[in-house]
Amino acid sequence: MFEKLIQIFKVKQLRNKIFFILGILVIFRIAAAIPLPGVNTEQLKQLFEGNQFLGLLNIFSGGGLSNISIVLLGVGPYITSSIIMQLLTMIIPRLEQIYKEEGEAGRQKFNMWTRWITIPLAALQSFGMITLLRSQNVLGDLSQFNVIMIVIIATAGTIFLMWLGELITEKGIGNGVSLIIFAGIVASLPGGVTQLFATFDSTQFFTYLIFGIIAVITIAGVVLVSEAQRNIPVSYAKRIRGNKVYGGVSSHLPLRVNQAGVIPIIFAVSIMLFPGMIANFLMQAKNATVVGIANFVNGVFQNQLIYGLIYFILVVLFTYFYTAVVFDPHKISENLQKQGGYVPGIRPGQNTADYLYKIMNRITLTGSLFLGLIAVLPLFVKAVSGISSMAIGGTSILIVVSVVIEIVKQVESQLVMRDYEGF
Repeated sequence: MFEKLIQIFKVKQLRNKIFFILGILVIFRIAAAIPLPGVNTEQLKQLFEGNQFLGLLNIFSGGGLSNISIVLLGVGPYITSSIIMQLLTMIIPRLEQIYKEEGEAGRQKFNMWTRWITIPLAALQSFGMITLLRSQNVLGDLSQFNVIMIVIIATAGTIFLMWLGELITEKGIGNGVSLIIFAGIVASLPGGVTQLFATFDSTQFFTYLIFGIIAVITIAGVVLVSEAQRNIPVSYAKRIRGNKVYGGVSSHLPLRVNQAGVIPIIFAVSIMLFPGMIANFLMQAKNATVVGIANFVNGVFQNQLIYGLIYFILVVLFTYFYTAVVFDPHKISENLQKQGGYVPGIRPGQNTADYLYKIMNRITLTGSLFLGLIAVLPLFVKAVSGISSMAIGGTSILIVVSVVIEIVKQVESQLVMRDYEGF
């Protein structure tokens, strides 16, 4: 490991990329530490202690929500905008054509539309969040002008983080949005561990021990499922060109168990934001029926069992959805056929595509159930042990481990590329 680290810092280009990304993350953490004016810190602390959903939302805001900073929404609106655009590609064939067939120009156009949709979503979410915080006396009495200014600042903060995330992605080491969320989780770990030691009760030693064992097992499970894959055997027919024979070899097509990574959990959280925010906004209405519906929706999301069930179902559904977006069995079957490859015992063409689709559905079921269980793990741990593990819960562990694995793989690939150049 130390040899790898030394090797990384010996390569100037790779070293500059790492320092650049660290600099961007420092800027993000500084922005997350700048609070909005007029925040009642005691009321804010009580609100977060009694609301599991806000604690989860704070993770995806990169820790900016816990102190109502200028980036309190994090990259949530940008993620929601990406979900909307991905859904539209499945509904509007022309949009799918632009994204998949027009190459880099089509993807740039697609990304630009995603950015534009982010702006109204950020404004809407910031207004809903302000309404919620005012109803809980976290923010003092604000004039209409102050509300407009806070909405503008929060929206600008989201756009700023979106820009930082894209800068990180352009450097080619990891996904920028995932790294921003990762930085927020890592930044919250010291505080979570300190709080755990501060409230340590020697009579609950075995409870803490079981909690630690669950954490280790969870990390091992995340690594195992993240790296697990089903190898589909592929054979290539012999081809004769001139006096040379090509092909005639056997290989395999790797299908990952968790094809979607951590994206389904991020998508599920983004979707779950809307009912709660809209309900908190409608609680200020003058119509008694509307207020009653808003209170009912709030009550549903405060119920840990119903909340966990909805969260689990959304994660499973989004795992299938995102896998369907990124995995195209017809395209893979077509490419295999062009290269003279075939799956033994399966006819090339449509039969191969159907076979790959069936296999992918089966292994995605395992991956989706695992992601769903990881997502609701903190709720289960809290119900059994009474320890709130949101800061170091299943979702956080999954994101941290997935991001670390991705970064390690990309760094190693760049080191191997340079080894080949030297050879």
